[in-house]
Amino acid sequence: MSKGMINIRDAEFEMEVLKSTQPVLIYFWASWCGPCQLMSPLVRIVADSYSDRLKVVKMEVDPNPGSVKQCDVEGVPAFRIVQDGTLVASTEGAIGKDKLINFIDTCLNNN
Repeated sequence: MSKGMINIRDAEFEMEVLKSTQPVLIYFWASWCGPCQLMSPLVRIVADSYSDRLKVVKMEVDPNPGSVKQCDVEGVPAFRIVQDGTLVASTEGAIGKDKLINFIDTCLNNN
């Protein structure tokens, strides 16, 4: 596990995501999802390089149906950015490093 990424469950969602003082990137994944296995190393890199201005949390979809529903996740891998308790951006499906970084930078630079 990356030093900049934390695993959370539904029970921690409100405290770790909705009440966070930093913007939060939520990475929704599943153990049975092949593209998720490809995305995990990239998410760890992002978590480490953005740790000073972005909290990165990892949520497995199957045991966390409440957060999945709240974030309207329809497929995995999925990414959501929440700032000040509000969902500000979302994308689903495996994406490359440049696209993930652009997704994050666009949100961080607009706020």
